[in-house]
Amino acid sequence: MSFSEFDLDRRLEKGISSLGYKKPTRVQQSAIPEALDGLDILASAPTGTGKTAAFLIPAIQYLLDFPRNAPGFARVLVLAPTRELAYQIHEVAEALCSSTDLKIGVITGGINYGSHKDILEKNNDILISTPGRLLEYMDAESFHCENVEILVLDEADRMLDMGFRSFMTRIAEESRNRKQTMLFSATLEGRGIIEFSQGVLTEAARIDEDAPRRERGKIVQWTHLADDYDHKFAQLLHYLQSEDVQKSIVFVKTRERLDQLVQRLQGHEIYATYLQGEMPQDRRMKAIDKMKNGRSKVLVATDVAARGLDITDITHVFNFDMPRTADVYVHRIGRTARAGAKGYAVSFVEAHDMGILKKIESYTKQTFKHRKIKGLEPKHKEAKVPVKKKKPHKKKLAKAKAKKSKK
Repeated sequence: MSFSEFDLDRRLEKGISSLGYKKPTRVQQSAIPEALDGLDILASAPTGTGKTAAFLIPAIQYLLDFPRNAPGFARVLVLAPTRELAYQIHEVAEALCSSTDLKIGVITGGINYGSHKDILEKNNDILISTPGRLLEYMDAESFHCENVEILVLDEADRMLDMGFRSFMTRIAEESRNRKQTMLFSATLEGRGIIEFSQGVLTEAARIDEDAPRRERGKIVQWTHLADDYDHKFAQLLHYLQSEDVQKSIVFVKTRERLDQLVQRLQGHEIYATYLQGEMPQDRRMKAIDKMKNGRSKVLVATDVAARGLDITDITHVFNFDMPRTADVYVHRIGRTARAGAKGYAVSFVEAHDMGILKKIESYTKQTFKHRKIKGLEPKHKEAKVPVKKKKPHKKKLAKAKAKKSKK
């Protein structure tokens, strides 16, 4: 199948070609025709399978089919959970619209309030935003949703996890004139996402796609047992000094741990860029640009980069600190093996991490192999996860007491 089969505007086809897209991915094949017919969309697909183009292409085609007849606020509104994802969507939208006259804006936190004045006051066709900052402008009456004709909620499950439910609901309610709503999520499991979708979608086409092998890429995963922080650092250093590790992301759990690791790497002449929460947007973008253009080979990050960060040639993901939940592990390692490439995910596991490791193994339905680095073998054996004893049922307790009393 080719994009020409969707009967798209020639200007949009040029934008698709500029991104190097040859054939639509599976989620694009399923979602684009339904969206072009004007149906609401409820879609789930793994990371790195082309979800962004799956909602942008039909939205842009709509704007080209029905040109604006009066100036005003955005006609297409895309909500994203993080700044990184918002700017990534903006980058794809700019490329897709490169042969059109459509105006695209992006609004996120991390930039001084009021610096988006030009975007809000000038004619705008597509606006990509994080929920919190957009709501601030709505409260200040600097942005109104009555012009929104298409509302897109990207990675809606993540926005719900971050506590944006009330923000998303209000934005949807104030976009009451919209003709179409598209909700994209990494998963459609769980009551929260289904209940929310029922409130904002009308007779939606449900798309639940798993990625075929050619899109999924292969992530080779393994672990190293670590005795302590120093042992873990020595193992990480071994990899980062290897020629096999071309470009990598190292995940840590807190900003304090990030600062500590970045400084220690610098002491060994490994100069890493970094991403963390509450970081000014211009510095975030510089860090990402350094990775994309190859000026930096190592990015140290908190889980702010676990989703929405699309750097195509990441060869390795290192879990220096294990994540707090199993689903975050899956999103972390999804930063490698993009667009069908092969990637590697290496986790350093201390004794206190064995509990979450077992949860990850259960969640991903696999058992990790512990590898050893010559000269850096662990001194201690694998820690055992204590098995919680099941509390006896009340009826069983009552029976046991009755037996004792008879004796």
